[in-house]
Amino acid sequence: MPEKPGVYIFLDEKNKVLYVGKAINLKSRVSSYFAKSGLGEKTKLMVSKINRIRIITVESELEALLLEAFYIKKYKARYNVKLADGKAYVLIKINLKDKYPAVLISRKKDDLDSVYFGPYPNSSAVRTVLRVIRKAFPYQSVLNHPKKTCLYNHIGLCPCPNVYDSPVLQKEYKKNIKNIIRILEGKSKKILIELEKKRDKRSETENYEVALELQRKINALKVITEPFLRPHEYDLNPNLRQDIRAKELAELIEILNDSKLKIKKLDRIECYDISNIQGTNATGSLVVLTKGEIDKSQYRKFKIKRKNTPNDFAMMEEVLRRRFNRTDWEIPNLIVVDGGKGQVTSALKALVASNVNIPIVGLAKREETIIIPIRKNFKEILLPKNSKALHLIMRIRDEAHRFAITYHKHLRSKQFLK
Repeated sequence: MPEKPGVYIFLDEKNKVLYVGKAINLKSRVSSYFAKSGLGEKTKLMVSKINRIRIITVESELEALLLEAFYIKKYKARYNVKLADGKAYVLIKINLKDKYPAVLISRKKDDLDSVYFGPYPNSSAVRTVLRVIRKAFPYQSVLNHPKKTCLYNHIGLCPCPNVYDSPVLQKEYKKNIKNIIRILEGKSKKILIELEKKRDKRSETENYEVALELQRKINALKVITEPFLRPHEYDLNPNLRQDIRAKELAELIEILNDSKLKIKKLDRIECYDISNIQGTNATGSLVVLTKGEIDKSQYRKFKIKRKNTPNDFAMMEEVLRRRFNRTDWEIPNLIVVDGGKGQVTSALKALVASNVNIPIVGLAKREETIIIPIRKNFKEILLPKNSKALHLIMRIRDEAHRFAITYHKHLRSKQFLK
């Protein structure tokens, strides 16, 4: 059972669907049903009838939420009703008839002029998703908003249309509502592309304030929506996530082999990053992709031992040397470092010193350029933004950065408390 987000479906001995649920961690959630204690009587009865479990892994919390709602509608599983204890599942309601439509949570469809999404059995997950969407596209969350500025306005989540009503605000607000509807319909990828194009245009014209605001929306939206696949795509192909990983790996192998790296497989990819502020409490991270999937059981962290002077190149070399002193760790098929030519050069020094010959690439942040060392030179590859191979390398790079900075913050906190 994978420790990944997705949907699980319980089936009885006749292959009828008993229950549909979602989880951020499928292994943890599904195993909880088979605990010896803590289950209600209705849940125990359902578990006693389970003959088979079907799972569909997805990419994000929002995908899991939407796919769960899709299957609840499709199968009308009886225990999805019974375990609700008489409570109706939540819906997302947008009252389109109003000048400034509110985005609400409802328990029933009682308005023909409103559009509804759901039902969703997990109200807290719905609220989490809406909070993130609201950061990208602010909206009012109550009917008859008071004619005064609310708290959410001060933190950029509500335009307070009754207070600041204008033709410009009305036009912008309707755009926000339209984009929210598109997200809930599973069309978030198009929105991200549109926002990125607008951001780039504003940057070209040096309108950096607007570009920064657009980037803020992009960042908020990416938390729950990228990459994004629609529920019916998973329904048609339950192994869709695995197929995507296979395509990412195949494309990356082809690109690297075109650059003479001679890679036959990518069962294990290791990525390294350095995190420090002015050289203090510097840390290094090692994260691993196993067959294209994040493998947290293989992560390693390094507390930099060299003097507290900021030198990312020397720190990268230290981390790689220490890593390859460990002969008990599995050898990767590819090494990725977060950075450009300097970081790649430092990593190569460590490999030579350790008498290790492993293909290595860097990923330079500014243009997401792949840096490949070829003899004494470097080849730079700028892949299209929709490249599956680029998505794979960015995913492991971003995870290495997150892991490194988390450990760095931990060390700083310990030092502060001394």
